[in-house]
Amino acid sequence: MEEGRAHGSSFAHRSELRRAKRIVVKLGSAVVTRGDECGLALGRLASIVEQNQGREMMIVTSGAVAFGKQRLRHEILLSQSVRQALHSGHSQLKEMSVPVLEARACAAAGQSGLMALYEAMFTQYSTCTAQVLVTNLDFHDDQKRQNLNSTLQELLRMNIVPIINTNDAVVPPPEPNSDLLGVISIKDNDSLAARLAVEMKADLLIALSDVEGLYNSPPGTDDAKLIDIFYPGDQQSITYGTKSRVGIGGMEAKVKAALWALQGGTSVVIANGTHPKVTGQVITDIVEGKKVGTFFSEIKPAEMARNSGRTLASLHPDQRSEIICHLAELLTERKEEVLAANKMDIDQAVNAGHLPPAMLKRLSLSPAKLNSLAIGLRQIAVAAQDSVGRVLRRTRVAHNLELEQIAVPIGVLLVIFEARPDCLPQVSALAIASGNALLLKGGKEAANTNHVLHQLTQEALSVHGVREAVQLVSTREEVEDLCRLDKMIDLIIPRGSSQLVRNIQRAAKGIPVLGHSEGICHVYVDSEASVDRVIKIVRDSKCDYPAACNAMETLLIHRDILRTPLFDQIIDMLRAERVKIHAGPQFASFLTFSPSEVKSMRTEYGDLECCIEVVNSMQEAVDHIHKYGSSHTDVIITENESTAEQFLQQLDSACVFWNASSRFADGYRFGLGAEVGISTARIHARGPVGLEGLLTTKWVLRGAGQTAADFSEQGTMKYLHENLPVEQPLTVQRDSN
Repeated sequence: MEEGRAHGSSFAHRSELRRAKRIVVKLGSAVVTRGDECGLALGRLASIVEQNQGREMMIVTSGAVAFGKQRLRHEILLSQSVRQALHSGHSQLKEMSVPVLEARACAAAGQSGLMALYEAMFTQYSTCTAQVLVTNLDFHDDQKRQNLNSTLQELLRMNIVPIINTNDAVVPPPEPNSDLLGVISIKDNDSLAARLAVEMKADLLIALSDVEGLYNSPPGTDDAKLIDIFYPGDQQSITYGTKSRVGIGGMEAKVKAALWALQGGTSVVIANGTHPKVTGQVITDIVEGKKVGTFFSEIKPAEMARNSGRTLASLHPDQRSEIICHLAELLTERKEEVLAANKMDIDQAVNAGHLPPAMLKRLSLSPAKLNSLAIGLRQIAVAAQDSVGRVLRRTRVAHNLELEQIAVPIGVLLVIFEARPDCLPQVSALAIASGNALLLKGGKEAANTNHVLHQLTQEALSVHGVREAVQLVSTREEVEDLCRLDKMIDLIIPRGSSQLVRNIQRAAKGIPVLGHSEGICHVYVDSEASVDRVIKIVRDSKCDYPAACNAMETLLIHRDILRTPLFDQIIDMLRAERVKIHAGPQFASFLTFSPSEVKSMRTEYGDLECCIEVVNSMQEAVDHIHKYGSSHTDVIITENESTAEQFLQQLDSACVFWNASSRFADGYRFGLGAEVGISTARIHARGPVGLEGLLTTKWVLRGAGQTAADFSEQGTMKYLHENLPVEQPLTVQRDSN
């Protein structure tokens, strides 16, 4: 079993729950008893007991009152039946009524039977149990609390499962408003479970009841929605309904207890323990980090990142550069650790057999790749010296009124990338250099590598106390939740397939998405192209890395090249590289044989496949690209400078090249150090997005008491609007008074 986290802070993500070692499971009365309230739900209890294996588990159980009520009702009815049979001459017994039963008497009658049942069930799994009954005094009296703690610790040490309940036979009625100074009163089993979890430094409290979790309004109402993750600040958005059918603690009591436990450092999940399809694995699913019930998180990952990111942005540029250089050093110093984790990912992918060779290549790291990463990071560190806080424009608006436009971070970035772990240090370095907080979501195929790389990143950030500025998001569900946090996340950047980008664009609620939905890149071979250049550029554009977004997908050929030696060489080269050729409509009409006809001219193959189409001129090539391209990267190969310049000027793509491979569309190759992605958007950054693309601006105005009224027709001041050199010192005169 992995070590749990250091107590004092709860787990930030569901995925971390698998590290929970000590668990408190609270079984509500609705879980323990049947729906008809005429007995215990034996099947449910048995399945919950079965899920205990391999963990330190404490069970806080309700049900003694309900079980005792059933037993006492049976005894009373039996007694009445006997008396009426003896004393009544009627052929039929009169209708019998059961008096109101006092709860403490029911608890006394039911507790022994409830405990006997647990003992019998755990014995089937060779597990011993122990009964512990508590009251408020056992927590408020220091000596009793220490004794209780010692008893429970010893039981857990001996692998004995404590079955804990309030001593309802003697407990007084709950007093209203009795929670003082953060000490929770034991007035129901929800508060008992919370107090016990904190007292015993449990990693996780699982509260099982008869509802799926916490809803924003009473379950069953039209607008009721299950809350996946609940944060303490979300309390005002909840409308509570009635209490459970048999318990004394409603959902409001559960939430209050959960938040109290969370504040004490214990993670909490409220879930359904009665559903027949999930009861048998509900605890296991929760601990495995699956999206079950409502997970209580103390601090939103985005909020945690934003708070630390603001500190990062306030650092001196030298300090941000130092962090990035330290990360570069860690990549080389700890390369064996990184490569070992990467080998685990590759072995798992190979064994699973679901990744194509191109994706395996993308997943793989090597010492040379890590060295290249370190070099790129040092380039970013140099660029960081002149990024945040740089004055872009300075204007003298009027006498003693000067305006500056300054480069500032965007805020909180969510970057989602697929099976390419080298993205993590690259994007982290760019975020650090630009002073942005960062949430990272990598592909599950690279989970082990990403985990190690994130640890190294946080180690580098710790040098200046901003460890939490870069967060690693672990599950798909967390990404979906984050995409709704338009108040916390400022920009989402997906890096990966067109399907990934489209999914993120659909999921994002009010958050800008920077990226390209498709990488349909064209190479146009003009009638005046050089044979040698054509073969080299087409081969590199298609075959160097066919899965990349900047790989060629469509080859446009001028009609005059058909049936020439150059055309034959192009076809021979593609066949030698095992590229599958699809014929566009015009190209197919010139052929005597029939290769695979293209299904769509807007296809991103992402593999050793491409479409070939014929055009009659450079202008027709431009028109074709505008119609079918994705505005990513497009290339012309020609020796005619005039033709090339027209192509470069007319084509409206993010990257347009002359006599160069489309594979140059890359932040590192552009000298940006790295990139967070390639954008085909028309607002903000386009093409490879490096450090500059992660900055926005703010306006800073320094005055000496002026008002807008001073510049009106009746005012005495006039606008100057003089452009000043950005290096010029400020000349605003301050009033000494």
